[in-house]
Amino acid sequence: MLIHPQFDPVAIALGPLAVRWYGLMYLIGFVMFIVLGRRRAAQFPERGFSAQSLDDLLFYGVLGVIVGGRLGQVIFYEPGHYLQHPLEIFAVWKGGMSFHGGFLGVLAAMALYGRKTGQTFFDVTDFIAPLVPLGLAAGRIGNFINGELWGRVTDASLPWAMVFPQVDTQPRHPSQLYQFGLEGICLFALLWWYSARPRPRCAVSGMFLVGYGVFRFLAEFFREPDAGIFGLSYTVSMGQWLSLPMIAYGIYLLTRKEH
Repeated sequence: MLIHPQFDPVAIALGPLAVRWYGLMYLIGFVMFIVLGRRRAAQFPERGFSAQSLDDLLFYGVLGVIVGGRLGQVIFYEPGHYLQHPLEIFAVWKGGMSFHGGFLGVLAAMALYGRKTGQTFFDVTDFIAPLVPLGLAAGRIGNFINGELWGRVTDASLPWAMVFPQVDTQPRHPSQLYQFGLEGICLFALLWWYSARPRPRCAVSGMFLVGYGVFRFLAEFFREPDAGIFGLSYTVSMGQWLSLPMIAYGIYLLTRKEH
């Protein structure tokens, strides 16, 4: 069996200033957004996105991710804890960000951006959808470094079964790495291929919803379920409940006749 390396969550310490790996992963995700966005803007100049608009998109997106992700963690997964420790809501550097909450936050931010620039909501989301998965991949690496969001108990004979000493001594799935591969690398490859040629409006957004929803639903079978607002469930986890409407709406966007 493998043993989680128990990384120091602090990557760089400069006196009282501490730069954490979790924050660095977010920074890497934001940099990749800009790099891939510039390539995508050059590939589809008719969509009207420039280097300046990418900077603005990133600013709106960062706000949406941080505010939505934190509130999603508070509301969907740990409402009891944060009711007892409300000041910890602001301690985002310690980790604890919900993808689904961050996703809703980004949608709200993109709606505001589209309203400001006169672009339709789906013109914006179709453009940014392929830029997101590698940022998600970086976030899952941050989860692994932090030793959080560990997997369910598995057979010790599994070659990559891993013990997370901060939890217990049982072999578990390194589910953070599963999510890195599925929601990050595989979803990026799918969306980058699918969006490489012109698609009907809403189609790329729909593919993102279906792709992420399916990959997350599958990964949840190997991840230790969160308690969530409905209580602990090994049958359908909170992450799976939240992924189902994404899949359903994504299928609708992909199959509707008018775009």
